[in-house]
Formats: sequence, structure tokens, C-alpha cells
Amino acid sequence: MKTKQNKIPKKIYLIFPILSGILFGSSGIFVRTLTQNGIDATTLLFLRFSIAILVLLIAIIATDKELLKIKLNDFKLLIITAICIVGLNLCYNTAMNTISLSIAAVLLSSAPVFVIIIAYIIFREKITKSKVLSIILVIIGCVLTTGLIESNASNIPTIGLIGGVGAALFWAIYTIASKKSLEKGMHTYTILFYSVIILTLGLIPFTSFNQITTFVSADILSNTVFLILHSTFSFAMPYILLTISLNHIESGSASILTSGAEPLAALAFGILFYSEIPSILMFIGIIITIIALVILTKSES
Repeated sequence: MKTKQNKIPKKIYLIFPILSGILFGSSGIFVRTLTQNGIDATTLLFLRFSIAILVLLIAIIATDKELLKIKLNDFKLLIITAICIVGLNLCYNTAMNTISLSIAAVLLSSAPVFVIIIAYIIFREKITKSKVLSIILVIIGCVLTTGLIESNASNIPTIGLIGGVGAALFWAIYTIASKKSLEKGMHTYTILFYSVIILTLGLIPFTSFNQITTFVSADILSNTVFLILHSTFSFAMPYILLTISLNHIESGSASILTSGAEPLAALAFGILFYSEIPSILMFIGIIITIIALVILTKSES
């Protein structure tokens, strides 16, 4: 009986990173809806992050209040992570507003390639055969997914592709900075919580509160709920679920499940909500990219 009880919780926790990827993949729905309702890029980010502060605070208090403690020396890295989160979200939002959700998600998934390159340049980390294979597969996957070799390639906005690649680059730098923070003894919640506070304060001068008032006043109840769902589902909750899962399953397994679920979820949401039907080559590209991430994660483990 004891063995059976131990297995059940682990199976449940395996669902968490999948849900995290699905929630990350849903962000395009919120971004496009808010953009269509007159919310500009920086105001959208302010709404996402300011509400997330409360959600993350609740998660920290429920986990351990000690995680709120921080040293002044840690703020240097936190400023870097805050800048990366802003850059990541600005670029990714641009991509989701201009190209299909699945293409944007796959381009973001190329972040591990940048991590490998940056880690090699700065820290001289070894590039193994598995990493080289992963890089090649990611490049092939991205080329196929973006449709660059198809006849309609000229119809894909360049700004969207640049946004997707930019998001991946910022995500890679954030990953490296977060890793350094973790090595200093900081918790994932602590890093994210204080990074979000820093960037929210930094976004205030660039936020149009008139746009927020106009949007909310159009339908106070439903639009307020929409903003809360936007912040919770597309930002705070995915990180919380992923963090919880890492306490119970291997980080490699969690990374594979999240990385695989996000582009597939974005693909599904794109089809359901925006009739973004991928070509066969695009779908193959998504699968190749996911396989590359699985190979990379297993080699890292």
C-alpha cells in the first residue's frame, strides 16, 4: 500500500509542467484580445506583472515566508532578470500579434540554443555532440515551422520573426541569470517575485492608465476578471506549477514536459481561436523542435 501511495502523487506532479506549458501557450489569446481593445505593449505588461505580484506573494506565503528575505547584493542579478523578463515579454507579444501563435512559441523554444552559445562564450561550458545535434535540429525545426522554405514565406512579417528570436534570446539570458541567483541560494519564487516588483515600478512611467480605465469601464466585472485571468494564467500560475513540480520530479522531466506542451498548446489555440492551420512542413517543424529539446534536456540531465 505504501508503494502505491508514493507513486500516485508523483504521477499527479507530472501533470503540473504540462499544465504550465499549456498556460504559457494560452498567452496569445490574452495578448491579442487586449491589443485589439486598445491596450499598448507597455501597458499590457504593467497589467500582467502588477497583478502577478499579488499571486506570487500568496504562493510565497503558502510555501515559506522566509523566501521574502533578500540581500542587497542580490539586486544586481535581479535587475538583469527584470530587464530580461520585460524584453522577453515585449518581443514575444510582438511575435504573437504578428505571426501565428505556433510559430511564435517554436521560436521562443529555441532559447536553449542561445543558452548553449552564451554559456560557451562567457563560461566556456563544453559543447557536447548532443548539444550540437540539438542546435541543428532546432534550426531545422524553426525553418520548417516558420515556413521560410514554402511559397508563402514572403507573407510572414519579419518583425514577428525578429520578435520570436528576440524573445528566445532574452529568455536564454534570464535562464543564465536565474541559474546564478539559484547558485547563490535564492529560491525561484524569490527571484521571480522581486524581479516582477522591479520591472513593474520601472513600467509605471510608460503605462497609459487612461487605456486601463477605458478597458475596465467598458464592462467592469468581465474585463476585470479577464485581466486577472490574463496575469494568472499566462504568467504567474505557469511558474508556480513548474516550481512545485521541481520539488517532486526531476528538472529534466519537467523541462521536457513544459517545452513540449507549450508549442503544441499554442498550435491548438491558434487553430481553435484564429483558424491558424499549419502546413504539414510546419507541423513537422514543431515536432522536430520538441525532439531537439528532449535530446538537449536529457543530455543536460
